[in-house]
Amino acid sequence: MILTQERASLELLHPDRKLRSLWADAWRRFLRNRMALLGLFIVCFFAFVAILAPVIAPYGPLAIDMGNAYAPPSADHLFGSDELGRDTLSRIIHGARLDLGLTLLTVSLAVIAGLSVGTVAAYYGGVLDTILMRSIDVMLAFPAFVIALALVAFLGPSLHNVVFVLAITRLPSYARLIRGTVLSMKHREYVLAARTLGASDRRIIVRHILPNSLAPIIVFSTLDLGSVITALAGLSFLGVGVQPPRPDWGLMLTNARNNLFIAPWTAIFPGIAVSLVVIGFNFLGDGLRDALDPRLVD
Repeated sequence: MILTQERASLELLHPDRKLRSLWADAWRRFLRNRMALLGLFIVCFFAFVAILAPVIAPYGPLAIDMGNAYAPPSADHLFGSDELGRDTLSRIIHGARLDLGLTLLTVSLAVIAGLSVGTVAAYYGGVLDTILMRSIDVMLAFPAFVIALALVAFLGPSLHNVVFVLAITRLPSYARLIRGTVLSMKHREYVLAARTLGASDRRIIVRHILPNSLAPIIVFSTLDLGSVITALAGLSFLGVGVQPPRPDWGLMLTNARNNLFIAPWTAIFPGIAVSLVVIGFNFLGDGLRDALDPRLVD
């Protein structure tokens, strides 16, 4: 009888086996989703392009050739060239490295900050929860892009400021999501058992609550990658994001808007790149949402 109770207590305190099984089932469901696989392929393709940009780009992203300004797509310049004769394909390839890197960094910072705020607010509750969540509500009362635009204009258009501002504007959404998830986890049987046996708050949070809260965080952050890359392109398009001469998709669209009738390829191909990446992240996020059903972490 004692051994049976002891085994049951261990299962409550260490739900790792069940969690691994649930993730395996989710992966099998994901592999059966064709749209999710398409999204994964698109994302992996652009990630591959970004990693190997210096190798696969036919020209340097800053190489100027005024003799080939506004050259149409040809064997020498597959996507044509811009007003300075720079190869559009090479700039899109190097822009993938810059934009995807900034997007991943932004979402990573937002997840870390939101995870900290949401977990502390939900786990400890009380006055601390009230203060943190009311502050988050105030931030949510204003449009995120308007806040980002104002802050970047105030701080100055640098890469560090753009990443910092975009991460701050994404923080409230992550904090509220994580707070709700932790609130549903903190009263589970294995958490109560760990607390009864004297486990510290840090161990309970890191060992038991956060691993079982990963599913909604992964889904939301994947979907949010598309929103962030759109916001990054929007800031660059308005002149307060990435600054020239860096190869950035939004900046390329800005430079092309006055020459749409002369050289439409300078806008079409960067626009297609942005659209494909956003579609890829959305398909991937939808597939992860379907695979990582919230009921699986019950």
